[in-house]
Amino acid sequence: MSDLFSSIILGIVEGLTEFLPVSSTGHLILVSDLIGFDEDWTTTFKIVIQLGAVMAVLILYWKRYLGIAKDVVTFKLTPNKLNVFHLVLAMIPALVVYLLAKDFIKNDLFGPKPVLISLIVGGILMIVAARVKRKITAEETDDITYKQAFGIGLFQCLALWPGFSRSGSTISGGLLLGTSQKAAADFTFIISVPVMLGATVLDMYDSRDMLTSDRLVLFLIGFIAAFVVAMIAVVTFLNLIKRLRLEWFAVYRFVIAILFFIFVIL
Repeated sequence: MSDLFSSIILGIVEGLTEFLPVSSTGHLILVSDLIGFDEDWTTTFKIVIQLGAVMAVLILYWKRYLGIAKDVVTFKLTPNKLNVFHLVLAMIPALVVYLLAKDFIKNDLFGPKPVLISLIVGGILMIVAARVKRKITAEETDDITYKQAFGIGLFQCLALWPGFSRSGSTISGGLLLGTSQKAAADFTFIISVPVMLGATVLDMYDSRDMLTSDRLVLFLIGFIAAFVVAMIAVVTFLNLIKRLRLEWFAVYRFVIAILFFIFVIL
């Protein structure tokens, strides 16, 4: 299969899975293994095209981001309204862990077997989060406290393990910390933009030697494919993740992991 066709397929996979707690990175790794698109530079490709899907979130939540920016400029930062401090507190843990362990993550966790394990472990966390009863103190994103934002950021560190899922780990963390599933989902998507922007910039800088002119074309094609598909799917998937219990997504993760293990790994 040509690299061009492979980049389009992976862009579509990214756009379809980025907004569901099933791990877009995990799906990219598994699909890459199936179609033979698995070289040293493709790890960077898989990270960069996620930015295409995340840009769809930027468009969807542009009013919220504009409001956050306006509050910064006018110094209207209050704990009882989502502001830039909530985003920073949620970003810091994963950023620190990524900087400390990025080589281990890219060299040891970007493979089919680690992904299958994290799909199972992440699914178990989602079931626990959905079934453990907690008093809901944050029905909407503006109700989320600084403490909850930081706690969700700690759970987001789990998403550095490909296959765990950023939305799955942060929504699970939000539920365990007392947010509603809707508030946790909204907060997850809002923080995804700065998190993925930062991760992509860092990774592109570290992998700048691999960004040759012919590969940049593939990066761009994958980015565009992910963006277009994500824009089509975003509204439906956002409504879906806010309504369906996490157990359903956990079951899907288990089925994918088992099928891939039986038909590919064995």
